[in-house]
Amino acid sequence: MSAPNESTPTAAAPLRIAMWSGPRTLSTALLRSFANRPDTIGVDEPFYAHYLHATGVQHPGRDEVMGSQPIEPDEVVAQLLAPLPGGRTVHYQKHMAHHLLPGMPRDWLDQVRCVFLLRDPARVITSYTRVVPDARPEDLGAPQMVELFERERARLGTTPPVIDSSDVLVDPRGILSRLCEQLGIEFSERQLSWAPGPRPFDGVWARYWYAGVEKSTGFGQPREDPVQLPERFRDLHDECERHYRHLWEHRIRLEP
Repeated sequence: MSAPNESTPTAAAPLRIAMWSGPRTLSTALLRSFANRPDTIGVDEPFYAHYLHATGVQHPGRDEVMGSQPIEPDEVVAQLLAPLPGGRTVHYQKHMAHHLLPGMPRDWLDQVRCVFLLRDPARVITSYTRVVPDARPEDLGAPQMVELFERERARLGTTPPVIDSSDVLVDPRGILSRLCEQLGIEFSERQLSWAPGPRPFDGVWARYWYAGVEKSTGFGQPREDPVQLPERFRDLHDECERHYRHLWEHRIRLEP
């Protein structure tokens, strides 16, 4: 577990939280959780348009996504590091690890606090492959998460925060309180519940992916039913599981 950040965020020196995850990992619910704080503004997958443009990947709403965001990474980075509106002091950035492609700038990461959100790979694969049936480990952000984690650990000289989706669902107050402590901000009860419906910061891809979270008013119950993956996903699962376990060992743990 990493040491808390002692500095208090201000409008002039805000805390910029880069929350890295793969797809289908509770990431959108956590964006709602943090953006519900009065001091926080949220942004949803700002590199998605560049990722689609650079890779040619065919995702639902591809052209609409590319028309909704800057495509050039430098322009995205400038937005991520710009002053926050309305005197806000926390900028919560929801990022997909696979959107940070090789060759993209990474020096901006020195100006944010990276946090890592995990989910059991079997559940990620089950959910994601309903939309993208031929997914690879790189499409799920598994190796990229490890790369980013090790970069941040080397930069800080200590272990950056890691949380697991299932732990958040079991004890959202406990996990988020300890995460906020590590980030140097006070936990807010407003992080535990929110109004249903879309948000202004939701990406235009929300209609393809966010049906469940738009109905939510808080964190749901953890899934306890076992997952039975088809044999064709065995290699994908084994590779993702290896990367998942590398980070899982460092997660903020539930209180005994």
